[in-house]
Amino acid sequence: MVQVVWFKRDLRTVDHAPLAEAAAAGPVLPLYVAEPDLRALPDASRRQWTAIEGALIELRERLALLGAPLVVRTGRVTDVLERIHHAVGITRLLAHEETGNAWTFARDRAVHAFCRERGIPVVEIPSFGVARGLRDRDRWGTIHRRFMDAPLVPEPERLVPVPGAVPGPVPSAEDLGLPPDGCDGPQPGTRADALERLRSFFAGRGARYRREMSSPLTGEHACSRLSVALSTGSVSIREVMHRALAERALLAAMPPEARPIPVTAVDSLVARLHWHCHFIQKLESEPEIEFRSLHPVHERARGATAPDDPLLEAWATGRTGFPFLDACMRSLIATGWLNFRMRAMTVAFATHHLGLDWHAVGLRLARLFTDYEPGIHWPQIQMQATQTGINTPRIYNVIKQGLDQDPDGVFTRRELPELASVPPAFLQEPWKMDAATQAAAGVRIGTDYPSPAVDHADAVRTARERLARLRAEPGYRAAAERVFLRHGSRKRRLDEDDPGKARALRAAKAEKRDLQLSLDLPGVEA
Repeated sequence: MVQVVWFKRDLRTVDHAPLAEAAAAGPVLPLYVAEPDLRALPDASRRQWTAIEGALIELRERLALLGAPLVVRTGRVTDVLERIHHAVGITRLLAHEETGNAWTFARDRAVHAFCRERGIPVVEIPSFGVARGLRDRDRWGTIHRRFMDAPLVPEPERLVPVPGAVPGPVPSAEDLGLPPDGCDGPQPGTRADALERLRSFFAGRGARYRREMSSPLTGEHACSRLSVALSTGSVSIREVMHRALAERALLAAMPPEARPIPVTAVDSLVARLHWHCHFIQKLESEPEIEFRSLHPVHERARGATAPDDPLLEAWATGRTGFPFLDACMRSLIATGWLNFRMRAMTVAFATHHLGLDWHAVGLRLARLFTDYEPGIHWPQIQMQATQTGINTPRIYNVIKQGLDQDPDGVFTRRELPELASVPPAFLQEPWKMDAATQAAAGVRIGTDYPSPAVDHADAVRTARERLARLRAEPGYRAAAERVFLRHGSRKRRLDEDDPGKARALRAAKAEKRDLQLSLDLPGVEA
């Protein structure tokens, strides 16, 4: 009896239900298949594989301690399974369900067909709080809560190995034909790295999480930075959620002055962990989101963007002439990570200001993100590009964002050394410098640093007019309601997605509360 546990994006031994189930039943062959065809796709990159490679090496060491080292093969999964089946006879294939891209979905179907033809039972178990085949979004909250509330699956105490299994090498990026991509040291995707980031976050690193997460300068320290490990699966989302809730309970029991981080910081982290599965469920329920706009009116209005489009290339390489936007892109190229607000801004600028197609934008960003998670990536790309019909358009003023998020220009100057000597008054609008000021700063706009790719005010006006025309088309609202019914959060109504209105409502409530308090004070005459 040889059970193959097929690891994909779940490179761990803790909270791994397929591994635990196989371990309880007999000999286990832990298998990972490095797939060159997958790594050659336009959403794959070297930085992603570097994170996976480290997690694989760590996983192999852990499995070896348990008794059965990880077997790694390179090629097509069905070809690898055929060779294993011919050699030892597979009696069962166990794996986690995967919400990946269209290619991995087709590959999984091919594996199911392979096993069906050979009479090999396949056991697939959910890895996230995501329900396969879900037709009614109203049920998702209950499904997600039950999954997250369930106990973690313990690591097996011992694995019975398959005699003669040869581990095989973990291929390098060069072995898979992945060229350098400008990110020499991406964040690790290992469990050890994730556990240390969890420890440091709750020990004090997350103290200013809510205040500093939006800035690319402070966010790199203040954010949880768990996304890479979650994308490789070296920790499960459920394990992180359980840890966060346990830490919250400990903090709540402490006097406020003794808490290393505020309880509200943990609440914000828990909310974002919830969003993780909320967005993945969208792609699981409608895989076409990877290629097709959610709202039919926006799909009909799409225009193609060629991979070598000059505007796309300028945006993707940080050469648009808008310093803060370019600094964010260059930082992403060099590090493989960017905080959420800046990710949203870069997508909105590309699709609204530059008029680029969201899918072309999404592919370039996918390759740059070490933490690329298809189930989050594509719904978010569509949301920020205003393709859903159920989200308020967010057209960022990248000049204002630079002034707000990088008021001293530290981040912008760090990422754009050609602008290091530009006076603060011109840093986010360097095209306004006259020739003498440019000479004094040692930069020529249009030569050393590009002129703006578009006129900011004209681009915003054009984008708003275009969106207004689309939203005025007959049937727009009815189609948006259908999208909301299938994908919308049940914690809000269709029209409750305007950040400005939400802020105004909170301010009005606070003003009313303050007024009430002032009227209630003893000895104060109204």
